[in-house]
Amino acid sequence: MMQTVVDFAYEETIEQICHLNWPGLGQEDTIAAAWAYYFFSVQFRENLQIARILHPADEKLQDLEREECDTDNLSPWPGVAQPKEKLDHDEFMHRVLALTPVPDSKRLHFKAAGDRYLRMVRQTDATTRALSIASYEDGGLERVFRAMLTSPASEDPLLRGFRHFLSEHIRFDSDPTQGHGAMIRHLRPDDSILPLWVGFKDLLLELVPNLAPSGHIP
Repeated sequence: MMQTVVDFAYEETIEQICHLNWPGLGQEDTIAAAWAYYFFSVQFRENLQIARILHPADEKLQDLEREECDTDNLSPWPGVAQPKEKLDHDEFMHRVLALTPVPDSKRLHFKAAGDRYLRMVRQTDATTRALSIASYEDGGLERVFRAMLTSPASEDPLLRGFRHFLSEHIRFDSDPTQGHGAMIRHLRPDDSILPLWVGFKDLLLELVPNLAPSGHIP
């Protein structure tokens, strides 16, 4: 079997996330994965805003911000967004999580883990945080989202909203010339961003232990 050739260690971490046990998740597991992704979406928005501050005249970054922040491109969605309602994408995810409440003990666990993850991200220097956006938008998240969508479908309202979020972002990112990846490709990340991807993988495995195949954590 041919192995994927990677130029940077962070790309190997993306591959590890994609090869987690997504098809074997139950409904509660997938809800926990949606919570983990919500915390990722918060740092995504923050990192994009940092990139905009560092590159204020960059028109492609301006375009990307319009697609990710204060936008109606995920609207409408039942119980989450009205027709033409504009939201930051992490706010959309925050509202999605409210569609299916979880027990207080589990919610507090999710929030504590997510807060630790966000503290780690926020201690990272601004240039690295800005560069991470290129790895997210130019193929990294598209691959992760496709892997997440191999988890069993459900009629649970939260999970239906999460699948809508994932499917639409694949559509946003996948066009090679007009998609979100094309808007960010001129920024070239390196392995300074590795801890951000490792942190996301660790958060997923903490909130969703069943992602580790046969109990093995890569």
